[in-house]
Amino acid sequence: MAHALKGYDGLCRNIHGHTYMLRVTLAGKIKHEDSNPKNGFVLDFGVLKEIIKREVIDVYDHSLVLRDNLSDSEVAVLKGISERIHFVNFQPTCENLLLEIKNNIVNCIPDEVALHGLRLDETPTSYAEWFLNDQVK
Repeated sequence: MAHALKGYDGLCRNIHGHTYMLRVTLAGKIKHEDSNPKNGFVLDFGVLKEIIKREVIDVYDHSLVLRDNLSDSEVAVLKGISERIHFVNFQPTCENLLLEIKNNIVNCIPDEVALHGLRLDETPTSYAEWFLNDQVK
């Protein structure tokens, strides 16, 4: 995914890309039902992978993510060079993208488990994390 931080005072104001990695942590009870083929699971990874594919990968993979405050002429130029532009109503920093991802997936997680934490790595040494336990009640 590529992004640009419009108005930023460094190089990241320019369009540039990252190979993001998303880590998802769920909390729930392990199934203890010997006759159930899902015995020992908190949640089938296939279910989680489908949620992440639909809500994250299909939206952001090979996309250019930009704030939606561009002029019509800027948008026209960008659409001339890229088919996959995703406009957001926030500065597309790693931290804000992580919150957007959280908001997109939290209600898709089955009721028997909870979204416990997320980590979005922008580079091997730069990442943002979100934990349910850190949220103000």
